[in-house]
Amino acid sequence: MSTKTKSIITTVARVLLGLIYFIFGLNFFFNFIPPQPPLEGAAAAYTGGLFQAGYFFPLLKGIEVVAGVLLLAGFFVPLSIAVLAPISLHIFLFHLLLAPAGAPIGSVILLLNLFLAWAYQANFKPLFQSKAGVSL
Repeated sequence: MSTKTKSIITTVARVLLGLIYFIFGLNFFFNFIPPQPPLEGAAAAYTGGLFQAGYFFPLLKGIEVVAGVLLLAGFFVPLSIAVLAPISLHIFLFHLLLAPAGAPIGSVILLLNLFLAWAYQANFKPLFQSKAGVSL
């Protein structure tokens, strides 16, 4: 695979993940996507508890909007990937274990995030050094 093809695939994945987080993050604040059927059972209890906290979803969705914009703009991409990684994993596990109907989108989000982490792996190598040197 050529470098140009890899660059195109990486850009498409970055923009797609950015759009997902930007659109669904904004939807929390502006409700422009028609509501889905309500969650049931453990999924409803879990999200209900998070909503009861008051701060959790506004903070989460605010982070998603900002990171989505950064991915779309191509700024601070490695930082955005790192910030969104635990959110992507949580979305995947939530749908896999509590709300299986959303498992396909959860899988796509996680796979896009993992692919981008692989594509930008050179940016993450210093994080895995056993000894950190200080350079001033």
